[in-house]
Amino acid sequence: MTPPRKALIAITSAHAPLYPDGKETGLFITEALHPFNVFKAAGFTVDLVSETGTYSPDWLSTTKDWLPEADRQVYEDHESEFRRKLDNILKPSDVKWSDYGIFFASAGHASLIDYPDAKGLQSIAANIYSEGKGIVSAVCHGGAIFPGIIDPSTGKSIIDGKKVTGFTTRGEEEEGILDTIKSWKRPTIEASAADCGATYVSPPGPWDAFTQTDGRVVTGANPASAHVTAEAAVKAFEAL
Repeated sequence: MTPPRKALIAITSAHAPLYPDGKETGLFITEALHPFNVFKAAGFTVDLVSETGTYSPDWLSTTKDWLPEADRQVYEDHESEFRRKLDNILKPSDVKWSDYGIFFASAGHASLIDYPDAKGLQSIAANIYSEGKGIVSAVCHGGAIFPGIIDPSTGKSIIDGKKVTGFTTRGEEEEGILDTIKSWKRPTIEASAADCGATYVSPPGPWDAFTQTDGRVVTGANPASAHVTAEAAVKAFEAL
């Protein structure tokens, strides 16, 4: 039986100073908005969930270079479906995992902070994957959630033995924020993937659109990859 044509996009609840003048990281807007648009266009119902039912926008993701005008109009319109669902974001206790065929972890550097301990989100994803035989996907720093998404048949992360991508350590170095991540006592996505027994596949460059599919696990490298990663997740879903 094919899983339901519904997608659940996970959103980070965390926020922390990352940019100059103490500006904060949080949800990278397009990493949720672009997948939302892709899933809707493919005929999915889409819901948004975070571990605490709250979110903060990532400062950089709201700037002109990172939020194109068409996206800005949707994000700033409180009547748009995306913004309405963001303003009324669900908590894990509001969600029935069996309603969904795709779990998609959107990101922002803040994901490194809360996703590793987000037991509610991890449980939903694990059930969609193991019980529902659905797709689990993540973009950029969303892969921080994988260590806690356990396949009950192996007792290991669902990415154990799989090829995945995500934001590069080189990209962290170029942004000058590797020390900040270390201060959070969090591994980079590359290190986290290795810890899970996965093979990390690097994009051609830190900012190039790049996605990797391995069975029912679909990953993307960076903000530019959010759209193609969601498309790859839909393709994997259609192949079920």
